[in-house]
Amino acid sequence: MQNSFKIISGDFRGRKFSFPVVEGLRPTPGKIRETLFNWLQFDILNKTVLDPYAGSGALSLEAISRGAKEVYVIEKDREVYEKLKSNFKFLDSGQYTIINEDAITHLTKPSKQSFDLVFLDPPFTKNLLLQSIKKLSSNNYINSQSQIYIESEYKITEENLSLLINYHFKINKQKKSGNVHYCLISLGAL
Repeated sequence: MQNSFKIISGDFRGRKFSFPVVEGLRPTPGKIRETLFNWLQFDILNKTVLDPYAGSGALSLEAISRGAKEVYVIEKDREVYEKLKSNFKFLDSGQYTIINEDAITHLTKPSKQSFDLVFLDPPFTKNLLLQSIKKLSSNNYINSQSQIYIESEYKITEENLSLLINYHFKINKQKKSGNVHYCLISLGAL
């Protein structure tokens, strides 16, 4: 059995993608994706994007549809990773990199580049969000111009973000839909 989603806007508007049914995989609903990309509408063109908990790939594919320059996608589950590879094949191969690895393991390694935008949507109830924020901050995945989008089972507060040790931060937008809290954070130099 497969689940599916459609791209909301941009070059691939209306294109349908499927993804496997895997425990804990919860794609960002269309309503939330639409809100997020409305928030980002002028901040996505030609940007580099990191998606360390890619899952269905909905956020990364939507970003490319709307003009992101490149996405770097990480997915731990082998079946989901294989489906991501087939879903991304229609794109220019220079637009994406897909890695089959645990996100925390990957984020522990220093990055050769920082990203303009990070989609941080780890599995709920696994206590991965705060670890991920700390590793993004300490291993060069973000810079003072980066933005971070977070989905969580709880409301994000300034206390949660205190792990962004090298940056000033501001919660620009924050909403809740059902049991999903989501927000967009901008960073600045200390």
